[in-house]
Amino acid sequence: MKKTDITQLYQEISEQLSAAKDAQALEALRVRYLGRKDGEVTKLVKQLPQMSVEERRTMGPALNTLKRDAEALFSETLERLSGAKKKRAIDVTMPGKKIPVGHLHPLTRVEREIREIFLAMNFSVVEGPEVESEHYNFDALNIPKDHPARDMWDTFWLKTNSKEHQTKRAERLLLRTHTSPVQIRYMEQHKPPFQIIVPGRVFRYEATDASHEVNFYQVEGLMVGKDVSLANFKFVITEFFKRLFKKDIAIRLRPSYFPFVEPGLEVDVACVKCGGKGRLRDGGACTLCKESGWLEVMGAGMVHPHVFEAAGYNPRELQGFAFGLGLERIAMIKYNIPDIRLFYSGDLRFIKQF
Repeated sequence: MKKTDITQLYQEISEQLSAAKDAQALEALRVRYLGRKDGEVTKLVKQLPQMSVEERRTMGPALNTLKRDAEALFSETLERLSGAKKKRAIDVTMPGKKIPVGHLHPLTRVEREIREIFLAMNFSVVEGPEVESEHYNFDALNIPKDHPARDMWDTFWLKTNSKEHQTKRAERLLLRTHTSPVQIRYMEQHKPPFQIIVPGRVFRYEATDASHEVNFYQVEGLMVGKDVSLANFKFVITEFFKRLFKKDIAIRLRPSYFPFVEPGLEVDVACVKCGGKGRLRDGGACTLCKESGWLEVMGAGMVHPHVFEAAGYNPRELQGFAFGLGLERIAMIKYNIPDIRLFYSGDLRFIKQF
């Protein structure tokens, strides 16, 4: 046996494997060349004991290299044939795999929809700071210090170590309890007529349950001009709810109290689940409206003269309406969500439904 015999055998194996068309032919070649009993390479290895010491030193490493290289060739050929088989096995009639995509949070979806509706009705979108002063959050909105109406807003007051805020003249800071302060800020810098909405996050120091959170979102609305009336307000919100719920929907206005409007109103809409009947089609009680047929969705009213005065307006020349709605409340009604805490749970199983 010579080294040339080993080289020729390797070339022969390479040529045979190149011509192999399937796994069955490959297995036959493996048995022929690497079989434990009668394989061509195995036969050469069995001849080593019959060789002299010098021949074994030369041929031994050469045979080991041949065996290793041959096994590598078989592995490469198997991968090639397997890949070809997989390629042939593709069913081109099958639909493609769905690529996972992100999901918008339901509050984001509802806020965007509300923005689009009001923008289409010629409202402007305005934003303001979440850390507010006592003046903008309360005083300018006709809620002076020690007024009992302040109890309606459980407030997060902020501590500060600065010398300025330790003086008696410094205003106290807080996390805004509503988005109404932005109304004052906007009126101080703009002249009527105008109509705006103010979406944003607000904070209340209260216990968390299925319908209350310490952090939630509001959308405030304000329209000011010389001839603005409750008739304008009724038209705007009727059109808004019609576009939001994609159908004509009855509304109801009830007297209420808010210190920054006079008169104050609560706005109800006919229950979107039972159609305002209080009972479902199967005769069961409607749990969404608690059989009343109505859902409370908004507080509103005509802007109080003291609020106009705080913004530098003459209340004898101007009038306007303001309203505020809870974004979570609207989303819970629109998507039939039973618990406000789901919005802030971070559970992807909840988010992926939208």
